[in-house]
Amino acid sequence: MNSQAERAQIFRTLHDAGTFVMPNAWDAGSARMLAGQGFSVLGTTSAGIAFAAGLPDHQRLSRDDMLACVSKIVSAVQIPVSADLESGYGTAPEIVAETVRMAMDIGVVGCNIEDLSGNEDSPLLEAKLAAERIGAIRQTANAKGIFTLTARTDAFLIKHPLAFDEAVYRCNLYREAGADCLFVPGVGDKETIGKLAREIDGPINVVMGLAHSTLTLADLKGLGVRRVSIGGSLARATFGLIRQAAKEILDKGTFTFADNQFPHNDLCDFFAKFDAP
Repeated sequence: MNSQAERAQIFRTLHDAGTFVMPNAWDAGSARMLAGQGFSVLGTTSAGIAFAAGLPDHQRLSRDDMLACVSKIVSAVQIPVSADLESGYGTAPEIVAETVRMAMDIGVVGCNIEDLSGNEDSPLLEAKLAAERIGAIRQTANAKGIFTLTARTDAFLIKHPLAFDEAVYRCNLYREAGADCLFVPGVGDKETIGKLAREIDGPINVVMGLAHSTLTLADLKGLGVRRVSIGGSLARATFGLIRQAAKEILDKGTFTFADNQFPHNDLCDFFAKFDAP
């Protein structure tokens, strides 16, 4: 098993060249399933973790509860894990930096931090404050070791009137403040993704699965995307299957949903491999 420092270096190096996929897990089982299929790194999904707890998205879990869930994911696999830490569970730079310190203490080697304010009238944090938060995280992380910091701006998701310009401005500001990777959710067309990759001075992450898209990994690589995540889409697809199965049972009295299930013994054997000495 690689040490945390080795996993941190592996994750950082992936951002230096090429294009890679970082799928998002929400519990130990989903993490092991993804790792077992061959993925070399994982992200967590705060939305998926919230849904698994029977809650809506957007920082409904406390910081301690979220980190407890993330810790189970980190402990379940031997590959690098980057945590979705939402808006950092506080506004002040020192609070967000403390959140990241706590995440590093449980073995996380990277994280996403959003610039949402939680204020409907002004949904994005003031850019200078958001950059100060990134700077505080960078300083804290550097004191503890290698850590890949992803700064996310939600300019497109909140429908900013000048979303592209605002996203580029903020991403470059966050890059100067110490972010290693920049993340702009809410874009799915080739033209916009390509322009973001050209105008943002650093590796960018694109999330797939928020809506139907015909873009492939090869397409994203050609556009200059460095990292591809899937956010809460896999968790939502899983809950979609539960709803579909429930409707079939209640409406039709049939059980065909089980035709494509992972056989019980095979699933037991699969998970047993992770606990083997």
